[in-house]
Amino acid sequence: MEVLDILLTASFWAAAVRIASPLIFATLGELICERAGVLNLGIEGIMVIGAFAGWMAVYLGAGLWAGVLVAMLAGMLFGLLHATLTVPFGLSQHVVGLGVTLLATASASFAYRISLPEVTSPPKITPFQPFAIPYLSEIPLIGPAFFAQTPLTYLAFALIAVVAFTLYRTPLGLALRAAGENPASVEAQGLSVTAIRMGAVIVGSGLMAVGGAFLTMSAFSSFFFEMVNGRGWICIALVVFGAWRPGKAALGALLFAAFDALQVRLQQTPMGAVVPYQVFLMVPYVLSILALILMSRRAEVPAALMVPFNKGER
Repeated sequence: MEVLDILLTASFWAAAVRIASPLIFATLGELICERAGVLNLGIEGIMVIGAFAGWMAVYLGAGLWAGVLVAMLAGMLFGLLHATLTVPFGLSQHVVGLGVTLLATASASFAYRISLPEVTSPPKITPFQPFAIPYLSEIPLIGPAFFAQTPLTYLAFALIAVVAFTLYRTPLGLALRAAGENPASVEAQGLSVTAIRMGAVIVGSGLMAVGGAFLTMSAFSSFFFEMVNGRGWICIALVVFGAWRPGKAALGALLFAAFDALQVRLQQTPMGAVVPYQVFLMVPYVLSILALILMSRRAEVPAALMVPFNKGER
């Protein structure tokens, strides 16, 4: 009964939407990369550098939206590095991705220590504030959950439609999907598989970084190194859960976020005094793994995912 009471509160769904927002940014970014045929395991580190770059830009005096742009550019820079090593040079996408994660995380740590050498606690910034959409925010349950969020949350959900439309209704999306399914057909049309894949990785990495920036500029007001906390790896799983489709992947992000919000509230119930808190922390990951197993059995992996392409090969 306690669980049902929690599920019927607007505050619970508002928290779920808020938790899902950075996951949506990063999941869409990873989905774009994989649709083009590149597995980007640099996502965890790119989210960290995005969180740091956006926060530091605002701390130094930039506006909030300028901070988002700085975060995106930082992510795109590491995306360029990843794309250069994996696409034209054909290096292992697993090794390069993990290397990018380590490099980006270390770069954020180094820049933080250099910029703030004597700071014991992270300085705070003024983050994005919730904006209630008139009339819509007054709808019972749904209104406070979906229409009283920060601007970055609205942007995250708008991007679901933008990415889906681009992938399935534009020539660019067709070329990108073909690059991940049958790159030889792309070359036969006179298009550059290398350019398409590199562009996808760079743009996708920019979205991942914005997902990280959400944490420092919308969810919290400061930066700390453990804040990404494995969200990047979750986003890779969400792409598979969503069968490489933006809408389903975003739904998976919302589902995981709901599990996460639920476990926090369950710890505050009488059950929390009996059950070890580690069990509650484990719940969203266990349920997500079960859902991933069920969904991935029917998923169709892009045929050329992680397959290097050399011009002229068939």
